Amino acid sequence: MTTTLSHAVRPGSPELDALIDRIAEGTFERERTDTAPHEQVAWLKAARVGAYRLPVEDGGGGASLRELIDLVIRLSRADSNLGHLLRAHFGTVEDILLWPDSARRRRWIERVAAGELIGNGNNELGAKHAGDFAKSTTFTPVDGGYRVDGVKYYSTGTLYAEHTFVTGVTADGVPVQALITLDRDGLTVEDDWDGFGQTLTGTGTTRFDGVFVETDEVALPPEDLSTLGRWHVGPLYQHYLNAVVAGNALAVADDAAALIISRKRSFTHGSADLPREDPVLLEVIGEIVSLADATRSIVLEAAHVLGRISDSAVDGAADSAVVHEAALRASQAQVVVDELALRAATLLFDVGGASAVKRSANLDRHWRNIRTVASHNPTRFKNRAIGELLVNGVELPDNTYF
Repeated sequence: MTTTLSHAVRPGSPELDALIDRIAEGTFERERTDTAPHEQVAWLKAARVGAYRLPVEDGGGGASLRELIDLVIRLSRADSNLGHLLRAHFGTVEDILLWPDSARRRRWIERVAAGELIGNGNNELGAKHAGDFAKSTTFTPVDGGYRVDGVKYYSTGTLYAEHTFVTGVTADGVPVQALITLDRDGLTVEDDWDGFGQTLTGTGTTRFDGVFVETDEVALPPEDLSTLGRWHVGPLYQHYLNAVVAGNALAVADDAAALIISRKRSFTHGSADLPREDPVLLEVIGEIVSLADATRSIVLEAAHVLGRISDSAVDGAADSAVVHEAALRASQAQVVVDELALRAATLLFDVGGASAVKRSANLDRHWRNIRTVASHNPTRFKNRAIGELLVNGVELPDNTYF
């Protein structure tokens, strides 16, 4: 039975440690049987994990940005799907925290503090470039608000949430967004994600067919778009994925150690009778653990820079130079973390031999999960942008991928 805490879990609390351990216990079986983690998400809601970044006085956990990233690593180590599916929620909360005081801000702070989750209604399939703020989804004015029409994909976490943010454009092409509850007429969420990794994140389709959104639920930009600074949540959205990858890498190290301890049979030409005593295999274990720990260290170090974004905010607007520096650090971290984690996931099979590739062993899930997350934002494009900045002084792109 799920027990609701009287307050949101806080960094370092025994309740949080116990929750993560409990989640980890069933991860292998959920991935093997393709069982969606609805029960585990309910545990997160009961513990109000989604309020981790809210100030304690607002009913939150009072966590710093670095502590949030550490939580994502730990959750992803326990179950990479659970760590990942909270991405849109924590990104939206980070945005809400910088809103000027208003009835709308207070309303959403209360919902988050109550344990409710927010999903993703941003990305679309189609001809428009990924990362653009211009969308095919339309916001058409009607009495009292807007009618929203469009189809979103990669809706990670929405399947498990109470609310979602949705982006689109007005008839004049002005980019707008809204936060809405999922029980609206005309809004449907489909569990149709068919990726070979991160299979239980609910990363599928969300449809908006004449969904009514009230005027005060819609965020309109200033008339002069040139006055907007860099999007302050972009670096967090990207670095969040680095944290998911680091958690996956640590899970690889966990399984590598468990695998070699459990093996009883070795090769006749091996270096010891028992695999756990074979210096060749122990060397592989050492490399995997070192790679995994390196990913965690890199991700947490970069999180310090991201934490300066909210500190730099004045009247709800973050300093663009600080946001740019955070985007650079998150990008550089991704380039290294993706490579280290994928190497660790590949080396896992050197520990187990042919028996490790059995479907029943389910060890391929780590490589598939890491490869899937890494494919969100290809490092080739990141490397080019970093090089352009260093050599030619060209700022990083100001879009949702930086």
